Amino acid sequence: MEEKPLRVLACGDVEGRINALFNRVNAIQKKSGQFDLLLCVGEFFGNSPEAEAEWEAYKSGAKKAPIHTYILGAASQETVKYFPNSDGCELAENITCLGRRGIFTGASGLQIAYVSGREAQHEPAPSHCFTSKDITALAAPLLSNSKFRGVDVLLTSQWPRGVWQYGNSPETDTKFCGVSSIADLADKLKPRYHFAGLEAVHYERLPYRNHVVLQENAQHVSRFIALATVNNPAKKKYLYAFNIVPMKSMDPAELVKQPQDVTENPYRKPMKDGKKEKPPPSMTGAEVCVFFFFFNCYMALAKGSLTPDHVLLLPIGHYQSVVDLASEVVEEMEKYKSAIKKFCKSRGQRCIMFERNYRSQHLQLQVVPVSMEKCSTEDIKEAFMTQAEEQQMELMEIPAHTDLKQIAPPGTPYFYVELDTGEKLFYRIKKNFPLQFGREVLASEALLNIPMRADWRECKCTKEEEEDQAKQMRSDFEPFDFALDD
Repeated sequence: MEEKPLRVLACGDVEGRINALFNRVNAIQKKSGQFDLLLCVGEFFGNSPEAEAEWEAYKSGAKKAPIHTYILGAASQETVKYFPNSDGCELAENITCLGRRGIFTGASGLQIAYVSGREAQHEPAPSHCFTSKDITALAAPLLSNSKFRGVDVLLTSQWPRGVWQYGNSPETDTKFCGVSSIADLADKLKPRYHFAGLEAVHYERLPYRNHVVLQENAQHVSRFIALATVNNPAKKKYLYAFNIVPMKSMDPAELVKQPQDVTENPYRKPMKDGKKEKPPPSMTGAEVCVFFFFFNCYMALAKGSLTPDHVLLLPIGHYQSVVDLASEVVEEMEKYKSAIKKFCKSRGQRCIMFERNYRSQHLQLQVVPVSMEKCSTEDIKEAFMTQAEEQQMELMEIPAHTDLKQIAPPGTPYFYVELDTGEKLFYRIKKNFPLQFGREVLASEALLNIPMRADWRECKCTKEEEEDQAKQMRSDFEPFDFALDD
């Protein structure tokens, strides 16, 4: 028997017109029957004396919301006073603030992700603003789950930047509309419905795909709906009614059905030659097990790792090597590297990183911690130099602050290793480079003394073991989360 759909109402900015909202909801329910919940985006409270008086009636219990109502936190400094704290809490009977950011899962299994307020423009962030730390804290646990397919609903105050690309245009000036951080979040979380406010307009974008046609398996579509302000003079739509069966209860074939008016994903940029950009490597597939995620890069357990804390540092976009990275990706990757070094040092380890830009399609920076007690930096350098010489390869020493782009233009095949001091050893690959060279050196008797693990194919774990390791690494690495310092 098919599960009964939930009946949901979504609302734009209320701005203190609470009586008007609930009068309208009552009228709808009288005509169409009871709805299960009401989701409010944008600014719920107002600043006028009338708005404060209206709210006081609900807060005191003199009036009661006619439906379970969930609202976002403050979107301006003036309305912060209505919220006891940034965590979710019940503000009045049937009216609940979801909080700063998080995931709300109802008894039905409906999964609602949310981010309150506006993007912070400076630090420290005002209490009505969210930061990159909030985005990371929301996205990372979801994306590291191998079974994650998307969320049912995403609620944000602000619009996602560029959501109108490849679709119908909104009736508003898009020059300053929306923020990229929300666009990035929507791209990763793949909400079936995404609601936002703050722009005082109604905009229902055409549904868009979450997969690349003929390259990926079909996935569900996403719908973005922006809603106007309650009781606006222009009578623009501020309430949206829809039925939804939670994703977890849906038949997979039914879930991925594509409507006729579906468009390309607005958050995926086209390549310069007109071809569509290849999607980033799967965050949840069999390739890697993600445990830390940010805007441009992510960290994952290495497949067939040398040691339990052997990880990969990878860009989300498609880049073949370190020397191909865009400036903003380089900047973020340096933050990762600094955090990883601090993490290793706290555990009495040296952080060794290496990359092989040869017979590979996507950048993977390998990160292997080595115990300080087992070997010095000089021991590690000597092991690489000696084994390179044995294979008729000459590793070149590069000072710590030298940019690889100075000696390896994009397209150059190379291998390099970065020692814990920042010093690099570089080899320009000519032909027949041993693909496992970095692993073989580190696994050798001179260093980790685990030669049997030189070949990653001999070191495979089960999916369950990998996910357990990822959870442990996420927990261990959390104190070194550089988003906390942003």
